[in-house]
Amino acid sequence: MPQTPAWLAARPLLIGMLHLPPLPGSPRCAGSLDTIRQRVLADAAALLEGGLQLLMLENFGDAPFFPSEVPAVTVAHMTAIAERVRATFPTARLGINVLRNDGCAALAIAQAVGADFIRVNVLCGARVTDQGLVTGIAHDLLRLRANLAAEHIAILADVDVKHSAPLGIRDIAAEVQDLIERGGADAVIVSGTATGRPVTTEKLISVIAAARETPVLIGSGAQPRTLRELLTHAAGAIVGTSLKVDGLVDAAVDVARVRELVGQMLPRSGS
Repeated sequence: MPQTPAWLAARPLLIGMLHLPPLPGSPRCAGSLDTIRQRVLADAAALLEGGLQLLMLENFGDAPFFPSEVPAVTVAHMTAIAERVRATFPTARLGINVLRNDGCAALAIAQAVGADFIRVNVLCGARVTDQGLVTGIAHDLLRLRANLAAEHIAILADVDVKHSAPLGIRDIAAEVQDLIERGGADAVIVSGTATGRPVTTEKLISVIAAARETPVLIGSGAQPRTLRELLTHAAGAIVGTSLKVDGLVDAAVDVARVRELVGQMLPRSGS
């Protein structure tokens, strides 16, 4: 397997979400392309000003999501916006998540714009979701990454992903090991049951034990008041809802909330 990128060894790994408004082609799209671009750039600026250097672009507003492949129009607009983010904020590391599970499109976008990582909701196995049955894509994704010579683009993969249920009961440690050893995940994401819902400490510790040296990130529910304790266990967190104005997922990023979160990660006096 490819060597894990060196930047994944940093601690803590705090990834701020760039939630895209509904894009052209999705049923809720209402704003102009310029409005969409300016919103994303403003959110990126707020995250960076607040102290985060890892960003992840996601087509969050495109619900209802396609279970696997998204249409070309989605890939085109995400690529154009991702390129604008990269050009405007060249020092930031950028990730791509194409919902619900189009990891190959995410990888193609990442390779085209020079992004650093992708997120894949279902890399291995199968999950029952509101999109129906979503199945693993590791067999296609790893071959595409090799063919593109894009092994430097890290794969962050969910285990027991939110907004889903298993087809059958499996030991979560076995699922984690499959993600890493058979699916090629460079890092594992563990979340609560839905967007903004926290993961239990018990579940987090179980996943970390199974992952061993592979980084484990918290995928939902991270709050400034709880994150410092959670990061005594996890390598990092993906943070979205709690960084928005009034904690509302559809609102703009609030730079004061970002600073509060980052401030929790700074060493305390006397520590």
